[in-house]
Amino acid sequence: MDRGFQKVRALLPPPPGQDIAGLLKAVGMTLISSVGGAAGPLYGTGFLRAASAVAGKQELMATDVGSLLQAMLAGIVERGKAAPGAKTMVDALTPAVDAYHRSLAAGVSLQEALGAAVRSADDGVRATIPMQATKGRASYLGERSIGHQDPGATSCALILRALQAAAAG
Repeated sequence: MDRGFQKVRALLPPPPGQDIAGLLKAVGMTLISSVGGAAGPLYGTGFLRAASAVAGKQELMATDVGSLLQAMLAGIVERGKAAPGAKTMVDALTPAVDAYHRSLAAGVSLQEALGAAVRSADDGVRATIPMQATKGRASYLGERSIGHQDPGATSCALILRALQAAAAG
């Protein structure tokens, strides 16, 4: 993940005139090509789907961020065939996306909705500790995966925290 996001940093700032979808697509392709294991293709697919959700936009409204997050989740679920409870990044991203949408529906600001998403992702990460992994590389550990925080869920929470920081300016 570090290697992939170091390469993503080289994409910043984006070239003048590049829309947000173009940047997200570049991020997705960079992660696919530079992150080993399952995380690269999973996050890459997520970012590519997020790009499709905001095609043509130069700025994002709070509802666009919700669409982007929903599309990212759908791409990761489709690629990884995981559902909540499998001890994967989906265990952090699903409650985060749900919390974001509930918060927006309640009329809160973008920052408050992102805060709710981050808190829910953190709760999802902690919830992976007692689980037995049934998907991904950790599933090979069987019962030995119980008692350990899922790294995919952890990385997902970190990405959401970075989104929150970036939105705050």
